[in-house]
Amino acid sequence: EVALEHGTPVFQPRTLRDGSEDANIQALAPDLIVVVAYGCILPDEVLTMAPLGCVNVHASLLPRWRGAAPIQRSILEGDAETGVSIMRIGHGVDTGAYCAQASCAVPGKSADGLTAELAELGGDLLVRTLPAIADGSAVWTEQDESLVTHAAKIAKAELRLDPAAGALENIRRVMASSNAARVMHAAAVDAASPSVAAGSFTVKGGRVYMGCADGSLELISIKPDGKREMDAKSWAAGQREDDGAWGCLE
Repeated sequence: EVALEHGTPVFQPRTLRDGSEDANIQALAPDLIVVVAYGCILPDEVLTMAPLGCVNVHASLLPRWRGAAPIQRSILEGDAETGVSIMRIGHGVDTGAYCAQASCAVPGKSADGLTAELAELGGDLLVRTLPAIADGSAVWTEQDESLVTHAAKIAKAELRLDPAAGALENIRRVMASSNAARVMHAAAVDAASPSVAAGSFTVKGGRVYMGCADGSLELISIKPDGKREMDAKSWAAGQREDDGAWGCLE
């Protein structure tokens, strides 16, 4: 939408591997091709079409978190920081050398919030890096293979809250979920909070506490099926019981 507002041509091919878009790309006479969050492999014809090659704005501090879900993985693993890398595209998945990186903190941020922050960070870094790529002064760093971690696509089951898991682990699962989740926000509790057995929940003063394997977490907001997001206090007001059991939740 933004591109069209500014008179920039937009093509939305389902694949680049059949050669059907080669003529459109060649007509643009690109000096450099930039890829962001594109989940398909670029064929050799595209990789070699621009004199300066192809670069990717990847949402991690490579070589950590190569692959499809670097943002969610950084949250689930409790990373202190993540960031973006401007890297060359080759035949491997996020294996190319990088010439620039920028970082930001992870704790306390949801996947949607962190994605938005990294989008801004990556866009700014790309604009600042392009002149150096164009004039050949960019310094490229090969990735240290001994430090590689892989960010496989997230399976739905990985984000389910589980009373057999620890409180912090469950909170990270909430943070790594998108707005399609049912549990939208959860938080750690202090020592003064009610003690709740694993697999149980209790409502005290309009606040909802859920027992996990190693302690409790507080439910902050949820999104019931077919309804808008609501705070936990509003949800609790509609429940008949102040105590009960819970199982795996999305």
